Amino acid sequence: MLILVAAFMVVLDFSIVNVALPSIQREFGFSSATVQWVVTGYAITFGGILILGGRAADLFGRRRTFMIGLVVFTAASLAGGLAHDPILLVASRVVQGIGAALVAPAALSLITTGFAEGPARTRALGMYGATSSIGFVSGMVLGGVLVQFFSWRSVFLVNVPVGVVAVLLAPKLLRESRHAPGAGRPHVDAGGALLVTVAVAGVVFAVSQADVLGSLSVVAALLLAVSATVALVFVERHHPDPLIPAKLLRLPSLRAGTVLTLLLGVWNGGEMLVLSIYFQQVLHDSPLMTGLAMAPQGVIGFTAGAFGARLASRIGIPRWLMLTSAAATLGFLILMGLPASGAYSPVLAAVTLVGFGTAGIAFGAMVSASHGVSNDDQGLVGGLINTSRQIGAAIGASLLPAVAAVVNGGQVAGAVGDRAAMLAGALAAALAVVVAGTHRLSAARGLR
Repeated sequence: MLILVAAFMVVLDFSIVNVALPSIQREFGFSSATVQWVVTGYAITFGGILILGGRAADLFGRRRTFMIGLVVFTAASLAGGLAHDPILLVASRVVQGIGAALVAPAALSLITTGFAEGPARTRALGMYGATSSIGFVSGMVLGGVLVQFFSWRSVFLVNVPVGVVAVLLAPKLLRESRHAPGAGRPHVDAGGALLVTVAVAGVVFAVSQADVLGSLSVVAALLLAVSATVALVFVERHHPDPLIPAKLLRLPSLRAGTVLTLLLGVWNGGEMLVLSIYFQQVLHDSPLMTGLAMAPQGVIGFTAGAFGARLASRIGIPRWLMLTSAAATLGFLILMGLPASGAYSPVLAAVTLVGFGTAGIAFGAMVSASHGVSNDDQGLVGGLINTSRQIGAAIGASLLPAVAAVVNGGQVAGAVGDRAAMLAGALAAALAVVVAGTHRLSAARGLR
């Protein structure tokens, strides 16, 4: 339960801060480009350090890494809530991202090493996925309430008591778990860690700022990411103890899990942002009403994670992944008929399908990715999965609104453009159906 609470807090932070951005912009006089750094600063460090955080959890202790991450995240939340300087606010978000990058893979690996492969692990990961699903949407609802009745500072300060309690309880409720090297002190491949951080951070920066900064900055970030990736491949091939062992990358179940998580991030990150703008600027709802309109997606997502695990164990993870990705595709096809005014019924039906598919794939991909991996590498797998989702979310948050803006003739809001953005989401979900189907045919008969 403690792990789920911490995971809920980290996921909540993604959406709860987005709701507060307009208020932050007004208080500090941020430009539209500058205020995005409240989100981008967090995204770059979170996405960039996840793999390093996962490997550190394997080597130095998953509970220890989990607790250190919670302390960093909680302290940065307090600093952000008390910030009276825009630079301090952005810096606190950067540090928050570092804390989250330690918490997320450590939490996931504590679950996968605490349960043997099979129905028990599937159910545990189902609850983890359910918590993530409800946390993201809860952030929109809670953020609307806090901003409307208190201030934007409360979206940061709400993390503090939860984080303090979690840190105090962790030594009592969680057992330490770590990799046991054959000889010598554990160490991290520093060169590989630096290169993977630069590569992922470059990608996240480029896609999250593509519509804000000049093309030269974005191209430079992408070139840096490509260069770091090429160097990473060379370094890892010649390192005696690489950060990312080649044997892991050869596992078809891990490859399928990471690709599906990437695609899930694309449609989930983009859909949430586009629909938030749609409800507020096309249907003219308040932030609170927008959160409530999105709530069914979180509720059905929680249900899919909490109770779908039993069905997934019965029919097999590959079939479950095909079923849930097909549900998400159908939901997006319905969303392509977004009304220009007032009728909520088709939207609510569609977001429930998307929510079911998103949560179902989230835990199914985790089960797939951890299949056949030794406990010594589960933290690294957690880092890879979370990195894939973060990169996908950054791509989706940039791509889907850009599609909407192009179709709307440069305007961010407009039902026609929003429908086109939902088509992009449908294509990502349909590609997930293909990946899941290929995975079922080729590699996953043993995932039961």
